[in-house]
Amino acid sequence: MAVPGSCPSTVAPSAGHPPICLADASDMLRPHLVLFGDSITEQSFRPGGWGAALADTYSRKADIVVRGYGGYNSRWALFLIQRIFPLVGLPPVATTIFFGANDAALPGRTSQRQHVPVEEYRQNLKTIVNHLKDCSKSMVILLITPPPIDEDGRERYARSQYGEDARRLPERTNEMAGVYAGQCIELAKEMDVQCVDLWSKMQATEGWQKLYLSDGLHLTPEGNALVHKEVVQTLRGAGLKAEDMPHDFPHHSKIDGVHPERAFQ
Repeated sequence: MAVPGSCPSTVAPSAGHPPICLADASDMLRPHLVLFGDSITEQSFRPGGWGAALADTYSRKADIVVRGYGGYNSRWALFLIQRIFPLVGLPPVATTIFFGANDAALPGRTSQRQHVPVEEYRQNLKTIVNHLKDCSKSMVILLITPPPIDEDGRERYARSQYGEDARRLPERTNEMAGVYAGQCIELAKEMDVQCVDLWSKMQATEGWQKLYLSDGLHLTPEGNALVHKEVVQTLRGAGLKAEDMPHDFPHHSKIDGVHPERAFQ
């Protein structure tokens, strides 16, 4: 086993970042990439989901661990970090933090129970990032902003679910989601961690409302594909390139048909 504080296997970092530690096979066959967030993360392993696509990208190189909690905001996430990311043991090599869609629910509306003031949202993200840095000095930490809101899509979804009882006023607005996205971006810069500005990336495409969002908030297959693309690009830029990471066991082409044991020595 690795001596505490040492790392038997690393991959080259991006400029200005420390080497990324990969645990040796005696401790963990594959390093872990943890996806931590709300329902957009919880749903990421559904068919066409960005988490499932990420597992394919890092197949046999790393295990993708989903820790998504539908309806959660950054305040409630603080109750989970000690259990999901204990300070003892081997930490993940990378973690995505994807909260804000519920924090940005408007006070005084139907989803006000999930609302978290934007100043507190930023502080909660800071607390999560600091905890992850305490877990590992080399972990790649990736903040993802909340997505934009298709307000028409949210209204249509509400009416399809509740008919005439649907709320008269929007429980989320794109403008408010943008305020939370801005704080997420600023915090990432302040703390020198990675960030995907999903709020802006989606809106750069004409017709984004129906192309990327299924109900005005959650992702379509195309929305999932965009998240996957941006996350992989960011992880690669931080040094986690799948092609440079070792396989957990030899490729079948390296196994001799007569003496297969030689490939595993």
